Amino acid sequence: MDASTVLLLALLMMAGAALYTSVGHAGASAYLAIMALFSLPAETMRPTALILNILVASFTTWRFVRAGQFNARLLLPFVIGAIPAAYLAGQLHLPGYIYRPIVAAVLLLAAIRLLWPSKHEAPEPVPPRHGIAILSGAGIGALSGLTGTGGGIFLSPLVLLLGWETPRRTSGLSAAFILCVSIAGLLDNLTSVGRLPRELPIFVVAVFLGALIGTRLGVSKLDSRRLLQALGAVLLIAAGKLALT
Repeated sequence: MDASTVLLLALLMMAGAALYTSVGHAGASAYLAIMALFSLPAETMRPTALILNILVASFTTWRFVRAGQFNARLLLPFVIGAIPAAYLAGQLHLPGYIYRPIVAAVLLLAAIRLLWPSKHEAPEPVPPRHGIAILSGAGIGALSGLTGTGGGIFLSPLVLLLGWETPRRTSGLSAAFILCVSIAGLLDNLTSVGRLPRELPIFVVAVFLGALIGTRLGVSKLDSRRLLQALGAVLLIAAGKLALT
């Protein structure tokens, strides 16, 4: 790639990381969409997105944990269900025209609900039973395996819409969940690491700068309503990517 293309890619990735990390996500779907726009080889896109996802999710998790916006007890059952389901779903090769429109519609409905203004205060969160959390994690893991994402775009709206956690702590939960699922996904695709682009260090710096900005907003600057609106915007982008792929 020429220098101008690399710079534009890096700037877009930085913007994607800033938006996604503000709500505790790592940006895998954004990185994949950006690389697809520039026609990067398919065998390069997946491992690159996984590496960037792990780096960004690690930093984002640390920022939210350090700020006290994290619930480890709620995370564990989701991860227990998600990792094996993501592995099994990753072995499947379902036609995109079957699952992409369905997932896009789900994300679109969740985005509309989060963007819709509410005049009532959110009730005190009530965590789910462990069995429900494990089954929910399995469903999210299966969707993650099919779509090649970390799963945060499915976990966050589910937790928020069912009142299982507060918005800011949901962001911390999402970041840690994405980290676990992305590491599992990379271990399942270790042979693909040899296809990483030589421009990867530039992309790493770009997404780290974006994560610095995004996590600062998500941890302390955005109020709960703005945080929900930012998440709604992220879900709209993810739904659009799936619908147009």
